[in-house]
Amino acid sequence: MRSGELAAAAGVNQQTLRYYERRGLLPEPDRSLGGHRTYPPEALERLRLIKAAQRLGFTLAEIAGLLSPHWTRPGLQETAAAKLTEIEARIADLTTVAQTLRQALTAGCQDLTTCAHTPTCPLPLT
Repeated sequence: MRSGELAAAAGVNQQTLRYYERRGLLPEPDRSLGGHRTYPPEALERLRLIKAAQRLGFTLAEIAGLLSPHWTRPGLQETAAAKLTEIEARIADLTTVAQTLRQALTAGCQDLTTCAHTPTCPLPLT
């Protein structure tokens, strides 16, 4: 399959394919006699795995490690556990932010400077 076909099937652009090749996420494809990149059917599955891992919050570096046949530690279990801990911490932080914003709305804060000088200001200015 040519790069345009693969990109369309995976929902990415052709520059993404080249970027993933440079990062080692996607193996260098064969070339046709005309110099066009030709990818095997497995490339689409690999791209889908990459995109699914990105949606779960994995970085490209983490994904490269998980996809590498030479990388044995940390494996998926350890990497997923670390990512879950990171995501849960971010959720806790975002929950605090949401609560503070709700308090700011309830307090009727109209102006940050004015609100900061009132005892009911819920915004963390320290």
